[in-house]
Order: sequence, then C-alpha cells, then structure tokens
Amino acid sequence: MKSLMLFLQQVLIDLGTWCGTSTHMDYKTIHMRVEGEGFSFLTITLPSFGKDFQKSLDRGYVDHDLFLGFKFTGSLPRLFGGFFDLIFDRDSGRLLDSPNKDAIFAIRQISLMFSKILEDCTDVRVNKALLGYIECEASVREYDSIRTPEQYSDFRRISTLAFGDMFSRVDRQVYDGDITPKHGPGSTAERILGNKKYLQSEWVSRLEEYFPAGEYLFPNWRHYDADLFTYVEPGAERPVRVITVPKTLKTPRIIAIEPVAMQYVQQGILEAFEKAIDEHDISSNLISWKSQLPNQQLAYKGSLDGSLATLDLSEASDRVSNQLVREMFKNFPHLASGVDSCRSRKADVRGHGVQRLAKFASMGSALCFPVESMVFMTIVLLGVERELNRPITKRDIKSLFGQVRTYGDDIIVPVRFVRSVINELEAFGLKVNVDKSYWTGKFRESCGKDFYDGYDVSVVKVRRRIPTERRHVSEIVSTVSLRNLLFKRGFDRAVAHLDGILGKIIPFPVVEETSPILGKLAHYGFTPERTHPTLHYPLVKGMVVKAEIPDDHLDDQFALLKFFLKRGESPVFDERHLERAGRPRSVRIMTRWARPY
Repeated sequence: MKSLMLFLQQVLIDLGTWCGTSTHMDYKTIHMRVEGEGFSFLTITLPSFGKDFQKSLDRGYVDHDLFLGFKFTGSLPRLFGGFFDLIFDRDSGRLLDSPNKDAIFAIRQISLMFSKILEDCTDVRVNKALLGYIECEASVREYDSIRTPEQYSDFRRISTLAFGDMFSRVDRQVYDGDITPKHGPGSTAERILGNKKYLQSEWVSRLEEYFPAGEYLFPNWRHYDADLFTYVEPGAERPVRVITVPKTLKTPRIIAIEPVAMQYVQQGILEAFEKAIDEHDISSNLISWKSQLPNQQLAYKGSLDGSLATLDLSEASDRVSNQLVREMFKNFPHLASGVDSCRSRKADVRGHGVQRLAKFASMGSALCFPVESMVFMTIVLLGVERELNRPITKRDIKSLFGQVRTYGDDIIVPVRFVRSVINELEAFGLKVNVDKSYWTGKFRESCGKDFYDGYDVSVVKVRRRIPTERRHVSEIVSTVSLRNLLFKRGFDRAVAHLDGILGKIIPFPVVEETSPILGKLAHYGFTPERTHPTLHYPLVKGMVVKAEIPDDHLDDQFALLKFFLKRGESPVFDERHLERAGRPRSVRIMTRWARPY
C-alpha cells in the first residue's frame, strides 16, 4: 500500500504542475481516508467520485446529490478543489465558459486510476454478482412473456433490411457445409486444454444436421470411428460453467465457459460472420468487433460538435434474449438452425445449480459479441424509425453511416434520436447505463477512449500493485507498461518514481516500443551495449518475458485434423505445435541480450 501511495503522490504533483495548483492537501486527505477506510477508498470510493464528476460535466453544474461522503466548500467538493476551480464556478457550481481541459483530465486520472486494479472481490460481492446473473435471467424471461407480435415483426424486418445480404451469405455457407471450425485458446467446460481439444469424446447430437461428427471430429470420413466419441442428447448436454474473474474490487466479471464442441463450431460461424460483414457495405458501416477505432472516432466527433451520443448498456450480454436472436435469423433457416445448434441451453451457476437459459449466450461464447452487436444495432434502427414516424429504408440506413455504430454494447447514435433509441432498448428488456451514457454536455466515451470537447481525457489505469521483488513477474510486466503509458502522457515525476523502483529490481534500459526487452521509452535514443557477433545489429541487456507453453503431444489422425483446420498457406508459427499447446501455465522473465528496437 505504501508504494501505491507514494506513486499516487507523484501523479498528483505532476497534475498540479500542469494546472498550476497545489495538490498537497489533496494528498493529505486521500492518505487520511486510506488509513481509515483501507484500499477500498482508492478502488471503490474514489472511482465513484470520478463518475460523479463526469455526471457534473454532463449536467453542466455540480449538485449536492453528487459526491456523497465528501466535504464541500461553497458549491464544489473540497477534494481536488484547485482543479475544480478551473472547471466550475465555486459560488454557483456552474461549468465555466472555458473550463480547463487539463484540470478535467487531472480529476479523472487521479479518481479513476485504481478503478480496474486486478484483485479478487470479497466472497460477499462475488455471491451478489452470481445472484445478479440469476435475477437477470428472470428479467429476460419476463420480457419474453410480454413482448408483442408487432415487436417481433418489426425487429425481424429491420434486421433483415440492415443485415439480410450478410445473413444470406452465411446461410448459404452453413447449407453448403462451408463452415470451418476452430478451437479457441481458452478454457472449456470440460476443462480440456490445448491439443487435447482435438480428441473430443463428446459430440452434441443437435450439431449433427449441419456439422456432422464424421466431418468435424476427423480429417475425413475414412478416419471415422464411432467408438472414439459419444453422441450427447439434448437432455444430457453439458452446461456452460459460469465463473467470475477479476474486473473491479466492487464487482467481478461473470463469464460462461462453453463446452469444447460448442465453442469449436461457434468459432467457425464467427469467422464466417467476420468475412461476410467485411464484404457488405451496410453491415461494415454499422457494426464491428475487429476494431474499436470507428467508435472512438465517432466519440471524438460527438465531443466536439455535440451531434453524436455515446450509450452504454448494463449486463448487456446477459440481457440478449434467445427469442430475439431466433427472430433475427428467422428468414434464414440454415443460419438459424446452425446458430441454434451450437448454442448452449443450460448453465451451471455456483451455488444455484443448473439453470435453463433464456438469454442467447453469456460472455464466453464465441458468438456472444457479434450477435449482440447485431441485436443492438437492429433496436437502434427501430428507435430511429420511431422518431422518423415512418418505415425506415435502406437509403435511410445509408444516410446514417458515420453517425450510428455499435461495438458490442458501446453504441453511437445521433443526439436527435437518443430518447427514442433508449425507449426502444428498454422496451426490449435492455438496461441503459445512464452513468456511462452521454449526450447533453461535451463529454463522450466509447471503447476505452474518453473525450471532452475534442480533448483526449482517457485515463491511464493501474492494473496491478507495484512490484517489490523480481519474482513478482506479472506486477513487473504491468508496471513497465504503466510507466511507458505515463511517459507518453508527460508524467515526468511519476515516471521517474517508477524508474527508480523498476531499476532496483531489473535491468531497465532505454528501448523502442517494438523491442522484446522490458525497457523504458525515452525522449533520447537507446544506447547500444554491444553488437551481435555475426549479424552486427545493436544489443542491450534486459529482461525478456518467457511463457512456458505446456507439453501436449498430438499425433496420428488428430494431428492431420489440426493441419486441415490451419488457416492460410503459411506454415504454423510454432514448429513444435504438435508437442506443446495451450495457454502458458506460467510466465517468467529472463535476462537476455536482445534488440533495443
């Protein structure tokens, strides 16, 4: 804790220097609150302060219903008072005509800096999150029961108008058996990892119509052996395994780990969607899950001219109804059947048993993100149609290019359609996160980028505690990244402070961003310490991350299957891929001579 507080002090001094204000009393207040309330003041209380600050920017004034638990002087909070005076009028609490953008960044940086540190929540918070998962499922069922035939009909019509050409292509691929499956790198419900995923002993019978085991579990039908696997009937299917992973200390992230057979087919359909979207004008201009840049650019534009709003949804994945997804694909029977066959129908939720799912899928399914992007965009266009008060056309949709876009639950819409869009989203059972949705002021956020009046006020966040020993590998790697991000933003004292800490633990040379060495960026170039004896390029001595990939031997027909599933013409990157596979079980750092660029 002491190392984090010393680091925070240097960040405060840097920010105060930028804005010409003292931060001595701010640090003193934070230090006192941390001593009395513990680490949660940095990870929960201060981030709440930061969210209230963003609400104030959006409203255009500071209200006393915000910043609860913090003292006021006049109409503004006492904490960070020097920065607040550069943004709001202390007597009235109103936003100044020309607020200092560096001060806006400063309050966001210091209040939100520790909001995403990767540490486990308490058992109470974990259990609360799992209960929320169950309650969300009940909400999905409730909206399914009250949704009208007219809503379904309009939803299907709009989705077909926007994505019909793309759906038609993937529908044909499913019908032709042109979906190439793929194993992902992560965990599975059966806890099967690496190359062992190619030795599947279960195949869900629902998959057989479009994804027969003879073609998907073996290199070809000549190798088919019914004794090597078992068909699993719907009633005996393995449920997804619902787990929690660190997100914030306030609440964990909930994901559902899919069975290996389901994930195998889902990855193939995902790839088909990706290629089809890229080749269709309307789809590629409305949704994306490959790049966040289009959404970030639109958020920047919205902050400048106020024409675009950024909307965020709570529990987005878990609120997408399977009934809606089935309606979206209803005019494309092969696609609909293919997607439905690889959708898990049950979830094993710790402490709550096995639950039948009304949602389409949770995070963890390969199809969760793309399908929710299409569902949300369809509802957004329904909201536009309601505002126009007439049936929307393809010409209307094309006129919205560069104004409407979804990246998962990060949604961009024109401000003139905001109310209608929000009404439609909520009518379909989705929950708009008003704390992270902006359309009235000059603040916008989308896909990890935050802007105020065209100025980037995105926060550099601390992901792990600061290391004290070389064996703290994850902390070292994270802190090197933090140090270099702060360097790019001009935090001179904070960077020097981290340099002193890291330099005592590891060799820490100056490098360029492309170097494999864990090193520091600098305004001056690197200094070569020696030259490669035969290739004659410069070398520096530093730490290199080495991931230990577990041994996992694969041979015979299943090695051949892996070859046939390889993408592209190039050889596999790892020549030992049949001997080892999977995610690293451990990560080490080792001293090496390597290129500084």
